[in-house]
Amino acid sequence: MKKVAIVGCGAYMDSGYGCAGEWRCLKAAALGEGKFDEPCQVVGFVKCECPGRSLIPNMGMAIKMSEIKPDKIYLSSCFANAKPGCPYNDPEEIAKMLENKTGIEVVLGTHDYH
Repeated sequence: MKKVAIVGCGAYMDSGYGCAGEWRCLKAAALGEGKFDEPCQVVGFVKCECPGRSLIPNMGMAIKMSEIKPDKIYLSSCFANAKPGCPYNDPEEIAKMLENKTGIEVVLGTHDYH
């Protein structure tokens, strides 16, 4: 089973708009739906907190502390597809920074649930 880490938008999740938290991402990963091509084990879930300055080191620390390197990192659908988008960071730039820091492929989005 593939191991994955997920990055959620803390502001979006905490606001309750459309998602009460990470349950949609966890469901999609467990069932292999949405952007997950098979059922996956979530080994880390990191919330991006505005303005996002700590996200990259926090993901590095989560991987180090868990001692489990994920096969992929997913930017949650609320992070990658939010409307309006994040005023601080572009999801594609965050994906590149995460890939450069960790050497792990980053996928934009997790699910298509409404």
